[in-house]
Amino acid sequence: MSQEADTDGSGSDLGRRAATRRRELGLTREEVARLAGMDPGYVAYLEEHPSRMTRPTLDHLAGALDTTQDHLLGADTDLPPGTATTAAPVATTTSLPPSRCMRLIGPGGVGRIGLRSGSAPAPVILPVNFLVRDGAIVFRTAVHGLIAGNLPDEVAFEVDRVDAATSEGWSVLVVGRAEPVTEEAETARLRQSAPLRPWAGGEHDLYVRVTPRDVSGRRVGGRALH
Repeated sequence: MSQEADTDGSGSDLGRRAATRRRELGLTREEVARLAGMDPGYVAYLEEHPSRMTRPTLDHLAGALDTTQDHLLGADTDLPPGTATTAAPVATTTSLPPSRCMRLIGPGGVGRIGLRSGSAPAPVILPVNFLVRDGAIVFRTAVHGLIAGNLPDEVAFEVDRVDAATSEGWSVLVVGRAEPVTEEAETARLRQSAPLRPWAGGEHDLYVRVTPRDVSGRRVGGRALH
């Protein structure tokens, strides 16, 4: 009988997805290795360590796991989070302290700002590229755009990371005051320290700073019930 470790493939996203899919199918590493024409030790290595994989190897692994290369690579992004099959039907939720929340969003990335827009009956939620500088969230927007036209104001800012294949991820919500940066010296400093490049088209010459007042977050995780 195989004595393989009960791993969640923490070495890489691809490894987690491969390990999760294997458990969904009820396969051992030896069985996956036989189907993919690989050594069992290599299958274990792929699940447990970050690794560079050739396309033929990825194709053989996807075939053995009865899935697609895109799913193992996390490229099936047209699907809303949570629609993929998961091997973790029972997930646990843990509240995160504010300090941990700020560390999670510290590297920056894409977040969503929620704000009131004039007399609209509901808040507007828009994605933006952001960085964290001096404890505040910073992003760029259009000078005459929707966001700039409704500032300064109290806003909500949400960032999350979800791996639907493993029912794992986290979500951070920041509530605070968003203000446009109008001082030339401060704008120049941010250009140096926060070289943001918005992924949306158009001019984004106005820096916006969100000063956190309340920070909360949750981490969700589950283990396969095999």
